[in-house]
Amino acid sequence: MNPAARPARSNPAPSPVTPIRPAERPHQPFKIVSWNLLRRTGAAVDDVAALVAQEKPDLLLMQEATRAIGFLLDRIGGHYAWAPLPGRIHGLAMWSPKPWAAPPRVIALPSGALVHRVCQILDLGEFGVANVHLSHGQMLNRRQLRRIVSELPPRAAVLGDYNIVGPALIPGFRDVGPRQPTHAMVEVLPLRLDRCLARGLVCHAHAVLPRGRSDHRPIVVHLGPAPEAHAPARFKGMAAAVARLRRADGSAGRARRDPPG
Repeated sequence: MNPAARPARSNPAPSPVTPIRPAERPHQPFKIVSWNLLRRTGAAVDDVAALVAQEKPDLLLMQEATRAIGFLLDRIGGHYAWAPLPGRIHGLAMWSPKPWAAPPRVIALPSGALVHRVCQILDLGEFGVANVHLSHGQMLNRRQLRRIVSELPPRAAVLGDYNIVGPALIPGFRDVGPRQPTHAMVEVLPLRLDRCLARGLVCHAHAVLPRGRSDHRPIVVHLGPAPEAHAPARFKGMAAAVARLRRADGSAGRARRDPPG
């Protein structure tokens, strides 16, 4: 964990548990919760700790997390990574009850005039997860999304506050999260800003939770690898190429055994 990702407190004792490896739990969907906390005036450490106690996620993604949210480690333990937006008091954060094989990567996104955005990407081994808080501009946030998916493995999910109105239109990804509104603009217009797009994964269940002290409602998804018939195109293309090579090799072998004559 980056030392700047947490308030200046004593470091917790090393955890004896092993890193997250979804491949070792193939029959259990991976539970992910995503919540925009609403910086300063929204959800605080107590609210996040209560959400974890209630939902027991395998991975919690947060947007608009301030440095103070790092005190979550002192409250409930686990593992935490914070990626502040450049020049801002808030940013993206991830929490997990188990350590990661490698810390999340942080990539810079195409920037707007006022706010520079970043994205957290976590490799879980069997699939990747991106934590996002995209810009409000409807052309810019889709450009940011295309940048993010270019960094992801064939099986991946993108969760967070999209700030997108209408479909995201990202080839190869399906909108698998809950369809209920997650935010009310000026308390009047309900919008579904918090979403989950996935490629090569199946969403076994999803839900929208009460918003608590934030202006966004958390979303929950239970993700697992898709069956081979629904695997990402890259996987299916590789399988088809191998099959063609085998057929070609077999034809060449028969030609060598049975010369024309």
